[in-house]
Amino acid sequence: MARVLSCIQPTGEVHLGNYLGALRNWVSGQHENDAFHGIVDLHALTITETPGLLGQNTLQLAAMLFAVGLDPDVATVFVQSHVTEHSQLGWIMECQVSFGELSRMTQFKDNSAKREADFVSAGLFTYPALQAADILLYDTDEVPVGEDQRQHIEITRDIAVRFNYRFGDTFVLPKAVMPKAGARVMDLQDPTSKMSKSADTDSGLVNLLDDPAVIAKKFKRAVTDSESEVRYHREEKPGVSNLLEILSACTGDSPEALAQQYSQYGPLKTDTGAAVVEMLRPIQARYGELMADPGELQSLLRKGAGKAREVASATLARAQAAIGMTPA
Repeated sequence: MARVLSCIQPTGEVHLGNYLGALRNWVSGQHENDAFHGIVDLHALTITETPGLLGQNTLQLAAMLFAVGLDPDVATVFVQSHVTEHSQLGWIMECQVSFGELSRMTQFKDNSAKREADFVSAGLFTYPALQAADILLYDTDEVPVGEDQRQHIEITRDIAVRFNYRFGDTFVLPKAVMPKAGARVMDLQDPTSKMSKSADTDSGLVNLLDDPAVIAKKFKRAVTDSESEVRYHREEKPGVSNLLEILSACTGDSPEALAQQYSQYGPLKTDTGAAVVEMLRPIQARYGELMADPGELQSLLRKGAGKAREVASATLARAQAAIGMTPA
């Protein structure tokens, strides 16, 4: 059974695209792999400026991860800052990576360019070193990533190879793998763009905690096209195809088969909205229960941190011993 690590930043509400595109696969994958899922609040510090917000977002995200189906008895779900070994190994990783390597990271170039007129945290620059620690701490075999994150796995492997060469065989070399194909959910108002919380307006964004009436209204107002034919063709009919793909993800029927059941856009929009509402109903109910019982939620997170620490502390001790650091 492969050890698989996937992490998520607590930087806002979870939306339908996050769930159908990734989180639902996390839920099924926990039974196929030794799954570790980190809520990486330390990484979120690079863009955090408001007191209290990070802790609130972290708890809400944790509640959502459990609400969608991650089982604390099966998967290891933890908050990054609750496992202090991340920070400790993060510094060791910073000392194993060069300034030149970090300066070539595409994500830093892009993010710093966007914030050129604002404060640019040094953490954005050293981010890959902490991410390397996140991955290497758990003897991770596989890290499911999109193409935009592949460079981070490559530099993690480079750091691990360098450390192993200098100090002896210590770290497992992780492999970047393409995540299981989830539903590709597009913005309801701009079906040529992925659903994202960074969109100019939230009218095309469906958050998992949206009120059912709000969800239904957003789908009724979804952009389709000037034709009237319901057929599945991503390039020629992106809006209609997006609705069919979302409905398919909810029902299990193929988009092509679903298209045969409709002759007008209106019923398709109504049915898709209703299917999403029903899919989210138990998730919203469980989320509400967890947020109403912070003691239970904290207990689940302590359990995950304990499981994570068992692995992380052993890896950190191994790395410190390899270097020859004086034990405490």
